[in-house]
Amino acid sequence: MIEVKVVNVAIDVNSKMPVVILKEKSGGKKLPIWIGLFEAQAIALALQDLKPPRPLTHDLTKSLIEKLKGKIEKVVISDLKNNTFYARIMMRKNGEALDIDSRPSDAIALALRFKVPIYIDEIVLDKIAVGSKPIDDKEFKEFKKKLKDLKPEDFGL
Repeated sequence: MIEVKVVNVAIDVNSKMPVVILKEKSGGKKLPIWIGLFEAQAIALALQDLKPPRPLTHDLTKSLIEKLKGKIEKVVISDLKNNTFYARIMMRKNGEALDIDSRPSDAIALALRFKVPIYIDEIVLDKIAVGSKPIDDKEFKEFKKKLKDLKPEDFGL
């Protein structure tokens, strides 16, 4: 498994969909994962360490896990099938290891709230290398440059 960190949440100019950018902690590869709007908001709030006035779903989930004396140890982006990413939330409760199926966006939002590591299974990186590839620094800078000039009306809001 390869540890990654969240480097950005943005709107993809082509699809007009939110995307979370993950980067290897000890390497230069970046991986975009397209996510839903609410999950993008949850990840962005956690990245900025902002607390909404009322708990969002991921804040509620964190509270429930803590009240039930559970502990998230890590999350893993575990598979890629038919252009859909899959994730696992690795937890412990009363010493018992729990492996919970999750969407990557939800797993990432929880990992940021619990401040636990995020990993990508090497199998996922191998699959990406076959079909598409992680974006390099040059592509990432160009992507950020395009995002800088976007206005809310570009999204039909």
